[in-house]
Amino acid sequence: MTRTDIPRSSPSARPPGTNRRKFLVASGAAAAVAAAAGVGGQYLQDKRFSVNTDSVKIGGRGVQAPPLPKGAEITDIPGLSPFYTPDSQFYRVDTALVVPQVSAQTWQLRIHGMVDNPMTITFADLMKRPMIDRDITLTCVSESVGGGYVGNARWQGTLLADLLKEAGIHPGATQIVMRDVNGMNLGVATEPVMDGRTSLLAVGMNGQPLPPEHGFPVRVVVPGLYGYVSACKWVVDMQLTTFAAFDAYWTQRGWSQQAPIKTESRIDTPKAGSVAAGKVMIAGVAWAQHRGIEAVEVGVDGTWHQATLAVQDTIDTWRQWYYPWQATPGKHTLQVRATDKTGYTQTSVNHEPEPNGATGYHTVQVTVT
Repeated sequence: MTRTDIPRSSPSARPPGTNRRKFLVASGAAAAVAAAAGVGGQYLQDKRFSVNTDSVKIGGRGVQAPPLPKGAEITDIPGLSPFYTPDSQFYRVDTALVVPQVSAQTWQLRIHGMVDNPMTITFADLMKRPMIDRDITLTCVSESVGGGYVGNARWQGTLLADLLKEAGIHPGATQIVMRDVNGMNLGVATEPVMDGRTSLLAVGMNGQPLPPEHGFPVRVVVPGLYGYVSACKWVVDMQLTTFAAFDAYWTQRGWSQQAPIKTESRIDTPKAGSVAAGKVMIAGVAWAQHRGIEAVEVGVDGTWHQATLAVQDTIDTWRQWYYPWQATPGKHTLQVRATDKTGYTQTSVNHEPEPNGATGYHTVQVTVT
């Protein structure tokens, strides 16, 4: 599902009490009007051609692709999310009115600001750098409890930290302002990008070049942070600066600066409604990127039971889980909660996504017949 918006060079604060989903939808209507009025230059450009992703070849020598650990993927429970989310089913939340069509042959990334060695690299330059594969689960801050704005993929790219080290970051540069081809800006804290996690300038997704709607030819993937600060698609510019000097687009609208992803879990099956009495497999996914999932519990009418977890791939991916339930006739309330590897267990307090992610237990009401 696509959310549309149009960036402004000096955006004004959004109306109080407007959550991000509503704001994006309302702004999408304004963006359509703006394009019709003649300010949608990128829109007109996009209509002239469709980018050829087949021109990019990923894989090959130097790519580290560790096999998925045995037992990390559960495939025999109907309704359970697959470990890898297919590209066609991967959620999309961005501000592009029309998907940008950026040619790999003309793409460039400028790195500037508080650095010793400002640089501009081309796609050919980027593809000469060491490439790695990494399984990473992405989550949008708009993800409501039990929602669908989360997906897991195998990303291929080069380490962003290595490139920034070559640029020579000044010690006081606390923020990286990333801009896409349309000028939309995201602000991510420098520290998590540089702390050793696998932050990527990604060129591939699930073994293929990035689809245009997911950022072709190059996007940013930073594990552990919500996408509105970390997942810049169609990236063309990175400015090293400070949080005091620049408020990024979503920060100006009341969303938090740091944006670590909360520990969350979801019931994929059964769905709300009627189920037959007898053995019912309750199953779903849980995630706590860059911390990892330690345990999942399933609540049946207020009594908690330990679920069985799939083997952990990496701490940056979700984990599938399941619990076999002997369902008896009547109405029942099913819930789920996860504990991450720091020992933190999800709170039962319900909170909307704004300003730094939703909380609460995913709850499903079923009638057993």
